[in-house]
Amino acid sequence: MTRWGWRQWLLSGVGLLLTGVLLPQVMVPLAAYGRMYDRAEDLPARQVGLVLGTSKYLASGRVNRYYLYRIDAAEAAYRSGKVRVLLLSGDNGSEYYDEPTTMQRDLIERGIPAERLVLDYAGFRTLDSVVRAAEVFGTRQFTVISQPFHNERAIFLARTRGLDAIGLNARDVTGRSGVRVQLREVLARVRAVLDVLSGKGPKFLGDPVPLPDEEGGA
Repeated sequence: MTRWGWRQWLLSGVGLLLTGVLLPQVMVPLAAYGRMYDRAEDLPARQVGLVLGTSKYLASGRVNRYYLYRIDAAEAAYRSGKVRVLLLSGDNGSEYYDEPTTMQRDLIERGIPAERLVLDYAGFRTLDSVVRAAEVFGTRQFTVISQPFHNERAIFLARTRGLDAIGLNARDVTGRSGVRVQLREVLARVRAVLDVLSGKGPKFLGDPVPLPDEEGGA
């Protein structure tokens, strides 16, 4: 093969790589365009707010601001009356790490009724949380509650499965830690698109779990 032929192959490979990385950065926010809100009062009313979990504490022992701001937004969504049930979805990988129960405890401490909180212990990834909201908890129309970049990805995943999702934007985190998360998000969006193309499903499904009804019963 000629030297120019190798150069063409190299340029083609780089072009494909760049396309594979850059295209998801356009597709994901485009799917969420016009579907995200910064204030709870502006939300269209939905029965369910899907709160996406994260660790409450950093490795340093400090409180994770991503977690704190999501709890703030979840409380605001409930108190505004724009969601009636908070579906707390996160990782429960061991007896020492339980995101849904931690969120439940903190929201109860803020005065949110326990009967309005439903726990999803198998929300290991955003894909799992979104799909399980529909397939296990029976809601195809919900408000995702997380930071804007995370809401965009969750709404993208939801819409590719025919689900009607909107987002309430929790306060974002700036500074060095925020930059690191944004860099990881680039690859997370690539993975989200690949998951859609491959038809990947959640790690666990399981039996249906009924949500509380509109009047407050089970």
